[in-house]
Amino acid sequence: MNVLIIEDELPTQRMMTDLISNIRPDWQILACLDSVRDSVDWLKTHPNPDLIFSDIQLSDGICFEIFDAIQPQSFVIFVTSYDEYAIQAFRVNSVDYLLKPIEPAMLEKSIEKLDAMQKQVKATELLGSDYKELAEALLSGQKKYRTRMAVPTADGFVKINVNDIAFFYSSQKTTTAITFQQVNHVVDHPLDKLEKQLDPEQFFRANRQFIINIDAVSRVNNWFNGKLVVKTKPESEEKIIVSRERARFFRNWLDR
Repeated sequence: MNVLIIEDELPTQRMMTDLISNIRPDWQILACLDSVRDSVDWLKTHPNPDLIFSDIQLSDGICFEIFDAIQPQSFVIFVTSYDEYAIQAFRVNSVDYLLKPIEPAMLEKSIEKLDAMQKQVKATELLGSDYKELAEALLSGQKKYRTRMAVPTADGFVKINVNDIAFFYSSQKTTTAITFQQVNHVVDHPLDKLEKQLDPEQFFRANRQFIINIDAVSRVNNWFNGKLVVKTKPESEEKIIVSRERARFFRNWLDR
């Protein structure tokens, strides 16, 4: 299989390249592109790849603009940050998708689905998919955010509601959720992943170490060089500092 990757996040590009090379070492990755414009130009000047992995939201638009301009005779596996509720907009079962962050097992399943699909349908038959309708449904769909999490314990796990968490704290590759009742829970998710799963109206990524609940904010003090210090209830053992670059976004978040 000749493969084209369309993805505007460089770390995801590299991860996908490594995963594909490990799962299907005989496949050839033709190129990694990061925009609608570059993808259209490339597809105009190269033979159709057998398979395209494409992010939906790109730096200069959505990938469906590519398929409007060029109708590649290729199978497509979409890569997206949209949640599974929005993904129900896919009405053609011959189009698969991967949710970010991409897990090797899910990529393996997508490739297995493609293997089975190739015996039943030609890539040209996929061009009947209504990509415009799909794009509209995805981009207007209401995103569902995480409302609870299972936290491991010595003899099992417990459920905690996200709204009961005052802030998340990361240190030495360990993430801890501190509740309003001042109970600490070690959780399996890094802050980068949690940031995408939590409602941005309720939670704010203050810095590399903290994500804070708006209901936990008790006071904000000015600090030097335009930085801010956030006081919370319960109080954090570590000082929560918002950088000068993020201070404006933090004020806007509080003032909505």
